[in-house]
Amino acid sequence: MGKNNIIIATTILVLIVVGMFTFTYIKKQEMQEDKSETSPVVIDETSPYGDIIRIDAKHFFINGKHTLAGEIAMPTPCDLLNWDTRILESSPEQVMIDFKVVNHAQTCAQVVTPQRFLVSFEASEQAKIRAFIMSREVELNLIPPMEGETPEDFELFIKG
Repeated sequence: MGKNNIIIATTILVLIVVGMFTFTYIKKQEMQEDKSETSPVVIDETSPYGDIIRIDAKHFFINGKHTLAGEIAMPTPCDLLNWDTRILESSPEQVMIDFKVVNHAQTCAQVVTPQRFLVSFEASEQAKIRAFIMSREVELNLIPPMEGETPEDFELFIKG
C-alpha cells in the first residue's frame, strides 16, 4: 500500500510540474504576440509635438460608454487640443482617437503647459483603443478609475 501511495504522489507531482511549464510557455507566447501587435513609438524630431510619445488617461466604462480623461503637456500655452474619434466596425471594435493641435499665434512663450481632454464614445467593453497625435500613433496608457469615481467628479492627478 505504501509503494502505491508513493507512485501516485510522484505522478501527481510530475503532472503539476509539467502543467506549470506548459502554462509558462503559453503565457510567454501570448506576451510575444501582444508585443508584435504594438508598433514601436518613434520620436519625430521635426515636429514640435514629436516628443509626445505617451498619453496617460483615466478610463471609465459606464453603461456602454467609454470616457477618457487626461492631459497632454503642450510646448506652449497657445497650443489648443482638439480630438476626433473614429470607430471601425470589427470584432471587437477598434477606436481611433485623433488628437490635433491648433495654434494660430504668431509668437508664444515656450512654456510647457498641460492641456486637458475628456473624450467620450460608445463601443463595447472589449474595444481596442488607439491614440494618435498629429497623425502619429502614440502609446495610450489607460488607468482604471478608483471605486466610486465618475468622469463628472474626476480630479486629474496622474503620476508615472
